[in-house]
Amino acid sequence: MPLQNLLEIEKLHFQPQPPAHGLYLYYDDYGLALAKAGNKGVVRVDFVQGKARHRRLFGGGELLARAVQAKTQPLVWDATGGLGRDAFVMASLGLEVVVFECNPYVHALLADGLQRAHADHHTAQIAQRINLEYGSITCKAAMQKSDCLPDVIYLDPMYPQKQKSAAVKKEMAYFHELLGAADENNDTDLLLAAQQLACKRVIVKRPANGRFLAEKQPAFQYLGKTTRFDGYIPL
Repeated sequence: MPLQNLLEIEKLHFQPQPPAHGLYLYYDDYGLALAKAGNKGVVRVDFVQGKARHRRLFGGGELLARAVQAKTQPLVWDATGGLGRDAFVMASLGLEVVVFECNPYVHALLADGLQRAHADHHTAQIAQRINLEYGSITCKAAMQKSDCLPDVIYLDPMYPQKQKSAAVKKEMAYFHELLGAADENNDTDLLLAAQQLACKRVIVKRPANGRFLAEKQPAFQYLGKTTRFDGYIPL
């Protein structure tokens, strides 16, 4: 859904002055941002600068590449869009990635980040390989109409995580407040939908010592120092 259409959603009212309390979206010279009244710092999607630029120039994501079998050039659905960082890494590897995000605030941030990535000559080609969709893969009826189901479905559900960076802590705190606590029933529905729709594999990103998604044992794993990728076979 284009950003201009999203701005018509009733929940996304932009105000000339910030509200007295709570989370809100605002637009400045750097793009769209999520902020909280009375707090410093913002959350925005930036595929041109920051971590995205560093990974684009200096590499990274080798474990992710192995998990999604990037060398085979699969079509990937990222079913938990978030800030789009892993989707951007996969697109940087030359993969076509469809990103699903059902929260209107987060979707608007992603749409704005992609718009700016399209406008920058360093990232335009990568951004062209990312297609942003508004909604969830758990809406099976809509997915069944698709002519092209994915080889891989990628999941990175929100989970509590200890971080050293104050910026990351604030970012995660805003997201936890915006999206609410993780719901185990949603996790179960999400994993089931992914296994029903993926043609080859489902990959779930977890902290290295975190529990399995929906308490379901994976068929295989790719292990890193702080992160692991659990793999599931389609149903």
